[in-house]
Amino acid sequence: MNTQEALRKAWQLRDGPAVFATVSKDGIPNAVYVTCLQLLADGRIAIMDNYFSKTKDNVKGGCRGSVLFLTKSEESYQAKGSIEYLTSGPVYEQVKESVDPKHPRVGAAVLSVEELYSGSKKIE
Repeated sequence: MNTQEALRKAWQLRDGPAVFATVSKDGIPNAVYVTCLQLLADGRIAIMDNYFSKTKDNVKGGCRGSVLFLTKSEESYQAKGSIEYLTSGPVYEQVKESVDPKHPRVGAAVLSVEELYSGSKKIE
């Protein structure tokens, strides 16, 4: 099973919030719980920016990041890769539509999954 297939299979079993981790230009890590996220058709993970502060600064600063989530059977998966920040366009609109308008929905951080781990095992 390749990375994209494994990610899709695990994502279908995802349970609860995920953790989105980024790093500042000074190398200081930042991690936040996120609930408004989705796996896009192309295999990227989009995370809605409702209340980002340091996270937004890190992403706009060009950092790489990761999304860590658990499945219903409590298996952990960590997707790592580069991130872009969107405030318009079809991907932003798709994610925005899926989030309750009571939230600010100011942008979307989109992680291009370049590596996937299940626990400490890298999935190729």
